[in-house]
Amino acid sequence: MSFLEINGRAVGYRLQGDPALPLVVLAHPLGMSQAVWDDLLPALLPRYRVLTWDLPGHGSSAAWNGERITPADLAAEVLALAEVAGAGRFHFAGTSIGGVIGQQLLIQHADRLLSATLTNTGAVIGTRDAWQTRAAAVRERGLATMAIDIVPRWFGPAACLAQPALLKGWNTIMGRGDANSYALLCEMLGDANFSDQLQDHDVPLLLLGGSDDVATPPESLEHLACCADAGEPVILDKVGHVPSVEAPVRLAELLLKHLG
Repeated sequence: MSFLEINGRAVGYRLQGDPALPLVVLAHPLGMSQAVWDDLLPALLPRYRVLTWDLPGHGSSAAWNGERITPADLAAEVLALAEVAGAGRFHFAGTSIGGVIGQQLLIQHADRLLSATLTNTGAVIGTRDAWQTRAAAVRERGLATMAIDIVPRWFGPAACLAQPALLKGWNTIMGRGDANSYALLCEMLGDANFSDQLQDHDVPLLLLGGSDDVATPPESLEHLACCADAGEPVILDKVGHVPSVEAPVRLAELLLKHLG
């Protein structure tokens, strides 16, 4: 684990692999941590250098020190970390809010991207009212309490059956996060709408979803594909919101094919 100071905050990241190889930057979902990518590393590292990091107030990263977070703020963190890796251009993959960061990069910094893979996300995710309600509840009740209701929405039935301790484990991880940072990210998602901004890029784009995803269902990926003039999204059967945890082998195969 390493740390980079960005705007007065310590941001925790891991940079692994041969510096001579192309860089892949991986962005995790809201409420989770960079550990969601661990099971993909054995497949990726022989061919790519891999950079993962924790969102504000998540995992090893310090809480946000302002009153508002924007997608542009998070995209700037990606570029700062890529600078540390010495990568002028890089591949990007992100899930959920990580996919929102990817969309901001496509809009603002497409020249820096070799490719983009966006999973379990959308040009719009949920509604502003729903995100405002969740932000208020998290500030009032805390993440440890809210995790009991939120974490079960991340995983499909197949993953929960195969990994009996999955929900309890991620309840613990989410509960350790910073409530205000999480709430600010909820408010950011409530305001984010990329529906009319994604057409003007030439970055190779892969969209992925899960058949059992209740947070960003396949329809969300199909709408994103229309907005971004992308190909038909790949929908993984019996997978929920976090394919890097639920189906890492299948995700790695698709990701490597796209990157190649």
